[in-house]
Amino acid sequence: MRVAAGCDKLFRKLNDKHLHIVCLDVPYPVNYGGVFDLFYKITELHQQGIKIHLHCFDYGRGEQKELNKYCTEIFYYKRRRGLKGLSLRLPYVVSSRKSPQLLTNLLNDDYPVLLEGIHCTYYLHKNKLPGKKLFVRLHNVEFEYYKQLAKSATSFLKKIYYLFESRLLKKYEEKLSPKATFIAVSLKDVARYEKEFKASDIKYLPVFLPYTLINNKEGKGDYCLYHGNLSVAENEKAATWLIKNVFNELPIPLIIAGKNPSKKISRLVDQNNRIRLIANPTEEEMNDLISNAQINVLPSFNSTGIKIKILNAVFNGRHCIVNTSQVAGTDLEKICCVADDSNSFKKAITSYFDRSITKEDVTLRTQVLEQIYNNERNARQLIQWIW
Repeated sequence: MRVAAGCDKLFRKLNDKHLHIVCLDVPYPVNYGGVFDLFYKITELHQQGIKIHLHCFDYGRGEQKELNKYCTEIFYYKRRRGLKGLSLRLPYVVSSRKSPQLLTNLLNDDYPVLLEGIHCTYYLHKNKLPGKKLFVRLHNVEFEYYKQLAKSATSFLKKIYYLFESRLLKKYEEKLSPKATFIAVSLKDVARYEKEFKASDIKYLPVFLPYTLINNKEGKGDYCLYHGNLSVAENEKAATWLIKNVFNELPIPLIIAGKNPSKKISRLVDQNNRIRLIANPTEEEMNDLISNAQINVLPSFNSTGIKIKILNAVFNGRHCIVNTSQVAGTDLEKICCVADDSNSFKKAITSYFDRSITKEDVTLRTQVLEQIYNNERNARQLIQWIW
């Protein structure tokens, strides 16, 4: 019996699937959009028996004990910030994330490697991982993302930085595209990589989310909501646009909620007594705001990737109004109201503000969302690609 038990244990060990995951940031706590896909992918892969060797670039979040529940081992590396991480030939997001110890740890075995974001691909770019099975998770078409950040930036120096970074990223992404299997978060990004960089090995896998059930509240709310990290230029631009161009005349209350709003946003809000600003709400407060709003109003001026805030709104809120560039080709256009200028936003808000969400609305959302955002099924697909 002991021999049989020992053989069974050895057989299981030989059949264990091990995976290196290299993260651009520490993927916990899950308190901003960029880490949702990272964290919930890790938890689902763990649930399906994958032995995860996690590597994190840390620049302020610190070591997180919660991650020990899901990972076989965890390594933390300091990101080289400021001048130490600067390069005139490589994008800063890449050159600031290199570590000789990371390379040593990745070369210690023959396990496959999932690089989370273009940010973590320095050693792939340098061809330092020979013989490794390599996958790159694309969170955006990065050069386009930075180009659009430049358009939203109000600071001249930031605008120059974003444009310079965008140019470096475009050259970098083009050179990188033949070197690994790429896995994008949206079909738009797949098409862009195929067209822009002639990528031949690129796949689509939806983001991993904490939401498993559609939780749209019955009845009607008495306000509209815009939410997001307000310290990010594109979110400040969207909030400013709503204040100046949409809710400037509408007799409908708007709440703007998010992290670190600027003085500019505060001043604009103070000029309209129908608009209220909630700075730095807790996670619980934000969830309550989203679920109780009559309409989540979420224009975006950056069309790459997929916005977690929209997914949060359609899983947990009532009506959701967005613009075309954000949802085109995602199937989310089937369950959101789409508007593209201030007048169409005003008409849509006026129309939906007195309209209860129906059982038919919830049924359609369930059909669309469960078809796309199924963590278990998507993790199985990822496992199949890797092994």
